[in-house]
Formats: sequence, structure tokens, C-alpha cells
Amino acid sequence: MTEDHTPEPGQKPRLKRHFFLRIDSWLDSTLWNAGYDLVEIWEEITIFFRRFRVRGLKKLGFEIAGEAMTLGTAGMVVLLTLAQPALEETKKDWRNHDNFAVTFLDRYGNTIGHRGIIHENLVPIDDLPDHLIKAVLATEDRRFFEHFGIDFLGLARAMTENAKAGTVVQGGSTLTQQLAKNLFLTNERSIERKIKEAFLAVWLEANLSKKEILSLYLDRAYMGGGTFGAAAASQFYFGKSITEVTLAEAAMLAGLFKAPAKYAPHVNLPAARARANDVLTNMVQGGLMSEGQVVSARRNPATVVDRDEAEAPDYFLDWAFEEVQRIAARFKDHTLVVRTTIDTGLQQAADEAVASSLREYGESYNVRQGALVMLESGGAVRAMVGGRDYGESQFNRATRALRQPGSSFKIYTYALAMENGYTPSTMVTDGPISWGNWSPHNYGNSYAGRITIETALAKSINTIPVRLAKEKLGIDAIMQTAKAMGVETPLRKDVTIPLGTTEVTVMDQATAYAVLPAGGYQSRRHGIAQIMNYQGEVLYDFDRDEKPADRILTAQAAAYMNQMMTKIPYIGTARRAALDHGIVTAGKTGTTQAYRDAWFVGYTGNYTGAVWFGNDDYTSTNNMTGGSLPAMTFKKLMDYAHQGIDLKPIPGIENPLPGPDAAKTVAEAKPADDPTALPPMVRPRSLSSQSTRLIRDIAAKLRLAAPLGPAQSASILN
Repeated sequence: MTEDHTPEPGQKPRLKRHFFLRIDSWLDSTLWNAGYDLVEIWEEITIFFRRFRVRGLKKLGFEIAGEAMTLGTAGMVVLLTLAQPALEETKKDWRNHDNFAVTFLDRYGNTIGHRGIIHENLVPIDDLPDHLIKAVLATEDRRFFEHFGIDFLGLARAMTENAKAGTVVQGGSTLTQQLAKNLFLTNERSIERKIKEAFLAVWLEANLSKKEILSLYLDRAYMGGGTFGAAAASQFYFGKSITEVTLAEAAMLAGLFKAPAKYAPHVNLPAARARANDVLTNMVQGGLMSEGQVVSARRNPATVVDRDEAEAPDYFLDWAFEEVQRIAARFKDHTLVVRTTIDTGLQQAADEAVASSLREYGESYNVRQGALVMLESGGAVRAMVGGRDYGESQFNRATRALRQPGSSFKIYTYALAMENGYTPSTMVTDGPISWGNWSPHNYGNSYAGRITIETALAKSINTIPVRLAKEKLGIDAIMQTAKAMGVETPLRKDVTIPLGTTEVTVMDQATAYAVLPAGGYQSRRHGIAQIMNYQGEVLYDFDRDEKPADRILTAQAAAYMNQMMTKIPYIGTARRAALDHGIVTAGKTGTTQAYRDAWFVGYTGNYTGAVWFGNDDYTSTNNMTGGSLPAMTFKKLMDYAHQGIDLKPIPGIENPLPGPDAAKTVAEAKPADDPTALPPMVRPRSLSSQSTRLIRDIAAKLRLAAPLGPAQSASILN
């Protein structure tokens, strides 16, 4: 019989106590045994690996290998991170370029250039002359068939030669890298672009054959004279098919790939021949030909067809081609004739204005690049300058370069203020202000106290727009106003945005400022007037197919802005921008920190122009402000543009112009009073606006009566 134990009051049952003791004993023994077993296992592992222990130099090798594996793993992670932006470029339809063949006309119907594939020039690479292929490879990439997109040996050789010469005498980019840049990227000089270029070159090598890469390179490269591809260049320079070029002609073509502007034979034949002789030397040094095979080409250099030296508006055509692809993607026919808005007379004047500014003042101001966009009332792009020389760099600084606008961005804050009940005579306080850890200062570190908004804008005082943004308007509202007026570049939200620290393009600024002479309506910037197929059918017409302009600012706000903006060229920071002969001028200067960027964006009742000067590498200029070279360049172009035309008033401004003979008075160009001003350009006589409208009406009626081909349409427009 079992003894019945009755627990005393307050005591736990004995069975429960024994149960917890067993649990505690099991945990202790299990943990101890597990620890013991782990020690035993670790000892066995240690004994096992002692067999592989090395000493001396072998140990050093193992240590280096271990570190290399660690660094290699980290490097792969970094490389994959850097490769992501480059691989995003490959998702675009980069072959879509081949789907379009576009002939461009100016606003009057004259042919000004081509973009896309020229079908009659397509030549399979197997049909190209052997000496042309050898000339290209000897000059551009001798190890083309040996590398995988990046030639480290060639890069080391180029770095060595450049170090010996003390300057850049050889390039390290492979032919594949150059193709990657042509297909996916721009000519912008930046580390980011070079990293993308390297990854894309490897991607091209992995996805295309060497023959396809070489064929694309020969078809896509800019060759000077407005031509793209070796086949088009052969027709332009020699008047013959690419399959018929001689060795001397092939050498001249091969010499164009790196510097088409410098060696274009229709511009500088001696330089082109000297470059071709260097190409022949490269072929001999590369073992592709003997000296005896090239001696005849040296003695009988290539001659070229006489061509007009007038350059095509290539920066504009590149941008217009992108616009055509966007608009015409829905059309079945991609062989098109496009009438653009470009005015070749104004384009040449714009090119000359920028070029002469850089030629005369570039060295003293330490500035090497400039860009300009000119819009006519209604939004038509009449001129575009994307850089100093298209042959040297096809990167369009007017539409692609993101630069800080400085004080030229202030108009969005003031426009919003006018929308919110302020007037030009509203009194504001110019004094010290802080926003978080940021305390903006005026130029010269002085403060004016109580002043009007009109004076604040004219004198480009920094504290006022910051105070308005902080206390009344808000950063988000300013950003929305800028976007509504036409700034398409994504804006970076920051408290410093009222002073223009976020990047924009020259095209953005021209588009947005054009809202003001339009009386507050959307400027409707455009470069394409009509798109036609080769049967003369109008597939797209801007006036017919685009919606009317939306109102962006109220008429009163726009009038107030115009009243303030017209003071700046006369009592403010842009006195060198004021046009001659009483033509009312409005605009705003902009200068960024360390003088890296200088802007003037201005307008009259007829035209809006945005001008930028700076350096591609973001180095500082020599104290150049927006009121100096940009304002002078604007004035030179606008004085030319306003000769012999009907002058339009700026909304809200009484134009103090002469009477009915104003156009005749304006047409008499005379030297400016400012001795530092650029010399004036004289615009040739042209048809009056009434005559132009009459001719266009006649052309439209004839087109409706009997549909015409593009060549016939162009002849009527002429």
C-alpha cells in the first residue's frame, strides 16, 4: 500500500517539486554536453586545418588571396550598383533611330538637314572597301577584335603617351565605348557618363557581334557638314558611293571621327589632308598596310566637292528629331518631311552672337562654352545654340545641360507673390534672415531696409525672395509655379530654391519667361510646325492638333511682372541688355556661386531669349556676371532680330516707340554708346509680315486645291 502524503497547508505537492528538479537537471546536463561537444568539434576542426597552415612567403600569399577575395566581393557589389544606371539606358528602344528618315525644312520650306537613316545610303558592311575598314581600325581602335569593350592595354598606352607629352595626345576609349556614347549617352564631360560608357560598352560586346558594332559605329558617328555616318559623308564630301572611295578618300573619312569640325575638308582642306596622312601612317604602323601600298595615296591626296560652308543648325536638328520621334511614333509612315520653326537668318545671327562673345571675351572671362534659345511670340523656336562648336561636342547645352540659374530663378517667387495680392509698390524689409541653419546674404553684405518689391527685383536682393518664401508663399508653391510656367526639369526641393540653387536648362528658362510677354498664357514652346509624308499628306500640324494655350498667371499678375521686369535693363543689373531705338526690353540676370554660371533671360513683345555662359567642368569664370557677357550677347542678337519688323508691345507696358516709321528707324543699325558692347549686326532686308502672310495664304489655297509633294510644297513656300 502506498502511503498517502497529505501536504501541509502552504506546501507544494512533492510530485511537482520532483518534476521541476528533473527539468533543471536535464537543462544543465544538455547545455554542458552541448558546450563540451562544441569544444570537441572545434578542436577537431582546428586540428584538421592545422594541416594546411603555411608559414613564410606562402602565408603572405594566402593573406593576400584572402584580402583579395574580400575586396573582390565588395568590388562586385560596388560594380553592380554602378552598372544599374547604365543598364537602365538599354531598356530604351535604342534601335528606334533606324525607323525614322526625316528631312527637315526651315520655317520657309528650305531644306536644312536630315536625321535618321538615309535609305539610299545604307550599305552592308561586307560591301565596304577593305581599305576603309582598315583605316578606321588603325586610327580608332587597333585592338578592336581583341578586347571585350574596354581595352586596358590601349588605355595604359594612351596614359603613358599623354604623360610624356604633358597633354592629351591619345584617347583611351575603344570604338565600342564611342558607339555606346553615340547610342545611349551625350558628350557631357562627367565621371558618371564615363562610368556608364564603360558598362554599356561591355553590354554591347555581350549582345552584339563585332561586325554589328562596327557597322553601327560607321552609320551613327557625326562626320561634319551635318552628315552622320561614313556613307552620307562620302556622298557629301566626294559625291560618290562609299563603296567607290579610294584609299586617300578612305583615310580622309577615317580622320573625321575624332574631330569632324577641325578636319572637315569642305572647311579646311589642308588640315583634312594632313590628318589623312596621319591615318595612312597609322595603317603602316599597325601592320595593316605597307608603306609601298600607301605611297600613292600620300602623293595624290583626296579632293572634295565644292560645298557651301554654311553650317546646318545641328543642335536644333538633334532636338527636333527627338520631338519628331515623340510626335510621329503613332504614325505608320516614318519616312517624313518636317517643316520646323527655325529661322535660318536668326539662327546664323545667334551662332555669331555666341561665337563672337566667346572669341572676344572668352579668355578674359575664362569661359569656354555658351548656349542660347530664342522663342518668338507664340512659342516657335527661332534659334538654338547648344554650344561653341557642334563638331567638337554634340552635347546640347541648351536642352540637356543642367545648370544653376541663380537669380534668374527669382521670377517664379515674385510671380507667385503677384498672384497672391502683392504689387510692385508693396513694401518689404531687406534685412538679415535665417531659415534653419541657412542665412542668405546680399551681394556686398549690405541691407537696404524698407524697399518696394520692384526695387528688390531690380537690384536682385537675395533676402526678399527668401523672406517671401519662408513667411508667406512656401517652397512647394514656388516649385509648382515654375513647373506651370514651363520648367520641365525635376526641381530639387530645398529652402535655397528661391535663389536658384536647383538646376534647370536654358530651354526651361526661355519657355517659362515667354509666359510674361504672352500676358500670362502658356508659351506653347515648339520646334515642329508640320509633319508630312512623301505623298504630301499633312500628318501633324501644330496649329491644328495642339490645344490652345492655358492661362498660367492672371492678366494683372503678368502685367505687374512686366512692369518690374522692364525696369531691370534700365535701372537694375542688366543695363547692357537694353535694346537700342526705344525698344522696351525686360529680363533678369543670374549669377551662381563662385561665378560658375552666368545667365540673362529677357524678352520684348516679339521675342524671348535665354543666354547662358559657363564651363563644362564647372570651373569658375573670371568674375563673369549675368549682366556682362550674357546681357551683351542677348542685346547683339535682339538688336539684329528687331530690325525691319513690326514691333509688338509687352502686355501691361506702354511702348514708347516712334510712329509709323518705327521699322525703318530700327533697321538703321548704329554703333552702341557702350564701348564694351559687341559690334552690331545688320539684318538683310526681307518681306514684311503682311507680304509673308499673303504668300502663305496663297500656298495654303494651292495645297488644298491640289495636294503636292514635299519638294513642290517647299518651292511654293520659297
